[in-house]
Amino acid sequence: MDLNPSDDWFDLVPSALAEFDEQGRWLRHNHAFAALVERAPTPGQHLATTASHIQQLTGWDTPLGLLGLRPGEGAFPTRVHVTRDDLVPCVLMGKVHAAASPAPGGERKLLCIAWSATPSTTSDITAQPHPALDTEPLLHELTTILESSPAGIAYLRADTLVRCNRRFERMLGVEPGTLTGQQLEALLSHDPRIKRVASESVARLQHEPQYESELEIDVPGKPTMWYALSIKRIGSAGGPLEAIAVLSDITRIRTQKAQLEAMGRDLALQADRTRAILDSVFVGIVTLDANGISWMNRSARRMFGGDLRDFVGQPLSTVATTDLDHPFRMTEYLDDLLDGQSHTFECQVMGRDGRIFWVVGNAVVTLGEFNQRQTTYALLDIDRRRQAEARSADAQATLKRIIEMAPMAISLLEASSLRVLQANKGAAGFLQRDPHQAVGEPPETLFPEARARQMREEMQSALDANAPVHREHKVGSGHGKGPFQIWDVNYLPLGSEDQAADQLLVVASDITEQRAAEKARLDAAIAQREMLVREVHHRIKNNLQGVAGLLQQIAQRKPEVAPAISEVVGQVQAIAQVYGLQVGAGGPLRLHSVVEAIASSVQKTFGHPIALTLEGPQVNDWQLPEAESIPIALSLNELLTNAHKHSDKGSPIACGMSSDEQGVTICIRNRGHVPEGFTMDRIRGGVSGLGLVRALLPRRSSSIQIQQDGAQVLTRLQLTPPGISLSPYPPNLGEPAGQQFALWPQ
Repeated sequence: MDLNPSDDWFDLVPSALAEFDEQGRWLRHNHAFAALVERAPTPGQHLATTASHIQQLTGWDTPLGLLGLRPGEGAFPTRVHVTRDDLVPCVLMGKVHAAASPAPGGERKLLCIAWSATPSTTSDITAQPHPALDTEPLLHELTTILESSPAGIAYLRADTLVRCNRRFERMLGVEPGTLTGQQLEALLSHDPRIKRVASESVARLQHEPQYESELEIDVPGKPTMWYALSIKRIGSAGGPLEAIAVLSDITRIRTQKAQLEAMGRDLALQADRTRAILDSVFVGIVTLDANGISWMNRSARRMFGGDLRDFVGQPLSTVATTDLDHPFRMTEYLDDLLDGQSHTFECQVMGRDGRIFWVVGNAVVTLGEFNQRQTTYALLDIDRRRQAEARSADAQATLKRIIEMAPMAISLLEASSLRVLQANKGAAGFLQRDPHQAVGEPPETLFPEARARQMREEMQSALDANAPVHREHKVGSGHGKGPFQIWDVNYLPLGSEDQAADQLLVVASDITEQRAAEKARLDAAIAQREMLVREVHHRIKNNLQGVAGLLQQIAQRKPEVAPAISEVVGQVQAIAQVYGLQVGAGGPLRLHSVVEAIASSVQKTFGHPIALTLEGPQVNDWQLPEAESIPIALSLNELLTNAHKHSDKGSPIACGMSSDEQGVTICIRNRGHVPEGFTMDRIRGGVSGLGLVRALLPRRSSSIQIQQDGAQVLTRLQLTPPGISLSPYPPNLGEPAGQQFALWPQ
C-alpha cells in the first residue's frame, strides 16, 4: 500500500504507528504507539537519544539495515524484549516501511508499525510443526527475493563463494554471473582493498560472530561508491567458516556525512570568527540560555571583573545591584518579546572587583535549535564614556589655550561658507585686523580682491580633496618689515574620513625674516664657491703654462724631439687657455671666446699668422658645457696646428666662425693639397693629429670634413646641440676677451 504519513488515518487506526526521517529525527506517533512503548519520544528528538528499546523497535540500533528500504518493496522486521513499569516482561515486534518518495531534495521518511507479542505466543508459533515443503517453489521464491533485494548478498563456505545475487557482483564491479561457485581468489585478486577486508574479516570471525566494515569501490567509468559490509558467521567457531555477507550502498550517507562535516566545519569556523569579532568590540556581549550565562565576550568579562568560567551557568542577576527592580532581576518582559525583538534599558552593574558603574544596553531574544529561546545582552559602559567626554572637554580647553598662546596665526573657518569661526591673537598679522573683528567674515571682506580669490581657491581645493594643502603667500607688508611679507600657509580640513569636512583649520607663519636669512646664507655660499673655483682655475692655468714653458726649454736643448714637444706644448697651451677663460667666467664658456683664445695660442706658438672672422647674428651667444670645453679646445688646436704643418709658410691661415639658430660652423682654410682619396672615416682615433680630433669630438653633436677647395684645403667643423647650447642671457660685460699671457717666452 502507499504509506503516506500525511493521510488522515494516521491518528485513527488502532495499530501503533511512528514516523521518523532517514537522519533519525522523530517526526510523530499516534496514541496506540505511545501506549505500547509507554514513554514515546518528543517531535524533533533524535533517535540516538531515545531509550534502547525504541531504537531496537524502529531498527535504529542497526541503521544500515534501513538503507535498502524502498517504497513498496517490503519491510524491515524488528523484535525487542522489554519490561514494563509493572515488571511484566513483554516482546514488542515491528516492521519498518519506507514511505512514498518525498519531493526532490527532501528527506526520506520511514514508518514503523509495532505490536505486542508475549513469549508464550511466540513459542507456540515457533513450536508448531512445519508441513513438508516443495523445495523447487521455495528455491524459486528465495531466489526471487534474493535478486530483488537492494543489498548485495553472498553466502560463503570455507574459501568458496557458494552463492550471491547479481546486485553483489554489480556492486563489486564484477561481471554478473561470474562469482557464484568460484574460489575466493577470483574475488580477492579483483581489488586489493577487497583482499584486505576479506583477510581482516576471516581473522575476526574466528573469535567474533559478526564483522562490520566500510568498503570503497572504484568501477571504471562510474563514480566512486561506498558500501557497508556486514559478515555474520553461521554455525560454531570451531568448524569451517560459513558466513553470510551483506553489502549496503551508503554512498549517499557518506556524501551527506561529508557535506554535514564540511558544513559543521564552516559553521564552527563562522562561530569562531563571530566570537573573535565580538571579542574585538568595546560593547559587552552576554548570551544566556535556559541554564544561565553561556558565553560573554572580552569586554563583558572586563566589565564584570572575572573570567568566563566564573559566570557560566549563573543568572545575569549575579552582577546586579541590590535594587529589586533591576532589569537583570525583572526578566518577565523577555517572555513577551518575539524572535528578533529587543528591549532597551539603563541600569547599574556591580562587578566582581567591587566596581559599580552605569550601563546602557539592549536585550534581544532569538530562537535556537529545537525552538529554545536565547537572550543576548549588549552592554555599553556609560561611566567610561562620561570619563572620555570629560577628558575630551579638558583636552579641548587645553588645546584652545594652546592655540591662543601659539605664535602662529591660527583660524578656524566654516567649510560651507568659509567664514571665520575663531581666530587667535597671532592671526592679527595674517588677517591684517583684530581677530575678534574677523569672526563671521568671509575672505572677500578680509583681504584684497586678488588675494581673497586666491585663498578661496586654495581653501576649496583642500576641502574637495579632503586633504591638507600647503601654500606660500607673498603679500605687501603692512607693518614696516619690508616691501613684502612671506607667509607659510597650511589648510587642514576637519572631519571624518568617509564624510565631507565641516570645518577648515588655517595655520600661517610669517617666514619673511627666515627666507631673508636663508637667501643671505645662500648668496654668501655661492660667492665663496665662485671665488674658490676661479682661484683653482687660475692656478691650473698657471701650472699648465709652466709645464708648457718647461717643455719648450727641453725642445731648445734637444732639437731632435722639438717637433713632438711642440705638438704637446700646443695641446697643453690649449687646455691652459680653457682654464684661463674660466677664471673670469660666471657660467659656461662662450664658444667664440674659446675659438679666439685657441687661434691666438697657435699663432704665438708657431709664429704663423691666423686671420679670424666671426659671422652670424648669434655668434656670441653659443656656449660650451664644462664637460665639452677641453675636448673642443684640443680639437681646434689640432686642426689649426695641422693647417700650419701642411700649408706654405708664407701664406696665412683663415679661421671663420659662423652661426645660426641650428648651430655653429668653423671653417679653416690653408694653402695646400689633400691626398688623393682622403676621407676622415679612414682616420683612426689616436693621441695626436687628426686621430686625436676623431677621438675627442662628440659624435652625436659634431661632424668634420676635410676637402680640396681649389688651391686651398678646407676643414669644416660643425657643432650642434647638445654639444653646444644657446645662451638665454647676453654675455657678461666683464667676460675675458681671449687675450692670455704666458709665464715663459713663447
